[in-house]
Amino acid sequence: MSDTRLTVTLDGGGIDDARAIVRALEGVFGAPDGRPADEGATVRTATFDASGAPHVPDASSAARTTGGALSAPVTVTVQGTPQAVEAASETLSRAFTARNEGAASGDQERERELLLVP
Repeated sequence: MSDTRLTVTLDGGGIDDARAIVRALEGVFGAPDGRPADEGATVRTATFDASGAPHVPDASSAARTTGGALSAPVTVTVQGTPQAVEAASETLSRAFTARNEGAASGDQERERELLLVP
């Protein structure tokens, strides 16, 4: 994985849930390389360019309406630079009801797993 990429893996929920999660992250990272499109997939992935300093909106502009309601629980794994992972985690926690399911850190990369629930 490139050190300027944020990879987001989505497990669970439907295609609309995956799209809502990606939309919530677009405000911080811009458009991903591709949007989730496979209706039959059980795991979906989106990759964002995280080369710029991600900007996390303040609480007043990152209301829950950013993400919307999910139809089912979705496990989200975000992987990238520590700054990008923190920005993504904070953004998703503001947009959805989220539980931190764990994190792992490497030399220059971090990974965090969140459970987003309806």
